[in-house]
Amino acid sequence: MGKLAAMRFRICAVFTVILAIAGGTAVAQDDTRGRVRGQTLDIGKEDTAPPPTRAPETFIDYREEMRRLVENIAVYARRNRREFVVVVQGGLALFEKALADGETMVPARKFMRSIDGVLVEGLNFGIPELDKPSDEKLRERLERLTKVAAAGGLKVLALDFASSQDTIRKALRANKKRGFVPATAAARDHFINRLPSFPRRPFDENPSNVLSLKNVRNFAYLRDSSAYGREDEFALETHKNNFDMLVVDVFHGRQPLTKRAVETLKHKRLGARRLVLAYIDVGTAESHRYYWKPNWQEGAPIWIAAQFPMNPDQYFVEYWQPEWQSIITGNTNSYIYGIIDQGYDGVVIDGLDSFRFFESGGEIAEFER
Repeated sequence: MGKLAAMRFRICAVFTVILAIAGGTAVAQDDTRGRVRGQTLDIGKEDTAPPPTRAPETFIDYREEMRRLVENIAVYARRNRREFVVVVQGGLALFEKALADGETMVPARKFMRSIDGVLVEGLNFGIPELDKPSDEKLRERLERLTKVAAAGGLKVLALDFASSQDTIRKALRANKKRGFVPATAAARDHFINRLPSFPRRPFDENPSNVLSLKNVRNFAYLRDSSAYGREDEFALETHKNNFDMLVVDVFHGRQPLTKRAVETLKHKRLGARRLVLAYIDVGTAESHRYYWKPNWQEGAPIWIAAQFPMNPDQYFVEYWQPEWQSIITGNTNSYIYGIIDQGYDGVVIDGLDSFRFFESGGEIAEFER
């Protein structure tokens, strides 16, 4: 921190203390903070107000707060577009609730009815090691909870992590046999920057139009499209395949994909229609995202919690706080509104398992999904 920035920080801190002693509260709200909207990236003004203070919070049900956030996203999205698809990535523990005895588990029906599907990672291969069978305890837990999801009427999308052709074949066949929609990727998380090259044509290829999630028979998942060059080059490359559904990040490099690009993504090589869903993380904030302001850091704003263990540019957030939720959904400046306005058919919501970080007091299991 530079001398000038440090001096400003000390002055703001003293100002906050003075106001607190006087019984006042200073909270500055900036309703013009940037959002993904239309085809432009609008960065809001730097928030120079001191971090707000708040009274100690009572007991928080972190799981229920995450369920509520997802439910609110679904309600808001479908208010703007009736057929908007909502899929959650991970967070399978949220599909169950404990009864008063603390041991008996029952399905979280309200939560499951608010969404359309779930994307399950590493059901067979790839966690923690690519091409290897996933951790045994993880697989057992995922097997049980995916049955809960399927019994609740949710479409199950199964993504395994493999690069060898033999492992890819095994993963695709195993998930198809379960009645799930299969896919593979040769890397994990934000390192997924290429569409699958094997098999040459999508597994269980479908020449028909796909207008709803229930008709999806295969999909491709891509977290970073920048390796394909310009936006138009990326859009044309995706047009060369016949996947029923694509999951992509809203941003291509530093800029959001334009409406024109999203529209191009919606068509298979054969010309039939497919679904295009946008990836979004609601449990963490990343310093390279459009909403991040230059003076933000851990604890400022107060709802930015600890740094993510595997990524110094990513932070856990108190996702139940109104300030963060207003960035995500509920208004025309929000992330979700921008996704709808750009023409996406739906959203894949990641970061649900961040509730474990708060439940554990600041720790998270390596293989939790």
